[in-house]
Amino acid sequence: MGKKIQIGLLGSGTVGSGVVEVLKKNVRDIEQRVGCEIGIKAVLVRDLIKKRDNLDGIKVTDNVDEILNDPDISIVVELMGGLHPAIEYMVKSMEAGKHVVTANKDAVAQSGEELFSAAEANKVDFMFEASVGGGIPIITPLKQCLTGNKISSIMGIVNGTTNYMLTKMTQDGSDYDEVLKEAQAKGYAEANPAADVEGMDAARKAAILGSIAFNTRIHLDSVYVEGITKIEAADIAYAKQLDYVIKLLAVAKDYGDKGVNVRVHPVFLPQTHPLASVNDVFNAIFLRGNAIGDAMFYGRGAGSLPTASAVLADIIAVARNMVTGNSAVVSCTCYNKREICPLADTESSYYVRLHVDDEPGVLAAIATAFGDSEVSLKSVIQTRMVNNHAEIVAVTHVVKHKKLEKAAELLRSLSVVDKICNIIRVEGD
Repeated sequence: MGKKIQIGLLGSGTVGSGVVEVLKKNVRDIEQRVGCEIGIKAVLVRDLIKKRDNLDGIKVTDNVDEILNDPDISIVVELMGGLHPAIEYMVKSMEAGKHVVTANKDAVAQSGEELFSAAEANKVDFMFEASVGGGIPIITPLKQCLTGNKISSIMGIVNGTTNYMLTKMTQDGSDYDEVLKEAQAKGYAEANPAADVEGMDAARKAAILGSIAFNTRIHLDSVYVEGITKIEAADIAYAKQLDYVIKLLAVAKDYGDKGVNVRVHPVFLPQTHPLASVNDVFNAIFLRGNAIGDAMFYGRGAGSLPTASAVLADIIAVARNMVTGNSAVVSCTCYNKREICPLADTESSYYVRLHVDDEPGVLAAIATAFGDSEVSLKSVIQTRMVNNHAEIVAVTHVVKHKKLEKAAELLRSLSVVDKICNIIRVEGD
């Protein structure tokens, strides 16, 4: 065993506590795998008075400089979350010659370029496996195990809150407001659930996945985002009737010369698709490569111990490099500058639900609006009346988004159309 590797932990919340617990529980095996002793020397906390039994024997401080300036600490693990001061602390750590491990999706998605540049300039490692998918290994496989492939698409359930809500709506027939209250009561959703239900949490993870898969920097503002707030019980019921399930997906696709497109939105997935059976708070990432074909990574996408598992994997990788004197860590892989394919040029099938007047000739008028927009219909069904209007559901064949948008505009202009209730993409057919 060589000299003990000391860790400075920034944050002792859910994930930080999990890292302490897993390291204590598995320390003997971890040290054998690393080749030296390893331990947490200091933890940055907000409140020094708060009792923390899990940190007995570990220095607790509210002064980050006691960690950044400690020459014995060689790995800083940032688990504070948010952008500031987390980014500044990580940069200062690297400038002090310390390796950095983080689970911070916000920082990686929005300031990844700055963080990778700081790591390269200071010749240290920057690791972020836990920023996407909690305990699911996906960053390392994309950067190492699958680099012999050309990745053409990634579809992922990467937000446990919305997946839990959609699962409950599907299994129980509950409406959106009801399942949101239940998710909040169980601690799956925050008091302000906007980041989850409006898709921004998934969008940050989508930007990270797209950047790695396509070797090009995907900025957060390039990600089209649509949440689940418009999903109604009627949409869930029609999905079942048509042999689909509704999931909120992060989608990244390579459109060749047109560029790459990264987006987050609800989709109709065939019930036979591997992602369709991923329920409750579980996450899964499904990808397609030109050598491996289809592959899926499945597991717990959040939580104290699952996320700690990913954080410790990064710590062990860095520690092994320190012990051997090598650097096998793959740094920034965004060597391309791909164009962003406009949403208008993306292609999909679509589910369209609308309320129309119940009178002769309405279906013909609707079909004409789709036809004039060069949108071909796969199926049209009418099963019920809602507020004295007939409810029509149409599913299209694969079409460019701009043509579907033209059809929607024409439909809204028809006097016989009361409203378009929802438009949802169909993926995975």
